[in-house]
Amino acid sequence: MTFDLVVWALEAGAPAANVRAAHERCRQGQHLQSAPDPRLVSFYRAITARYPDRPPRPGTPWAVLPLHTAADHIEMNLTESCPDQVLLDIERLAATHGLLLFDPQDGSVYPPPAPVAR
Repeated sequence: MTFDLVVWALEAGAPAANVRAAHERCRQGQHLQSAPDPRLVSFYRAITARYPDRPPRPGTPWAVLPLHTAADHIEMNLTESCPDQVLLDIERLAATHGLLLFDPQDGSVYPPPAPVAR
């Protein structure tokens, strides 16, 4: 069994319904035909620097390699033995890069935290 998470590069403040609709379009094979969002490129580089998705290696947290990447999202299929630290790193990097985190198991959407005014 795997645990899946998807980071989405939608507009700031996008409602959860937009994320769920975008995910459903992806599942139907409908993807944006554009250059990848720079936030996703940065997220991908950061997460795969810590947890490479190529080549396959023992101890990887990824159940499916390579990660599914598209112009507006990255899908990560994690092994059931995935350490909690990997989940924390995904959550932190999604927030750092202003990405919405989607849990397709229960449909939860986690927006990036609001910036703190100084």
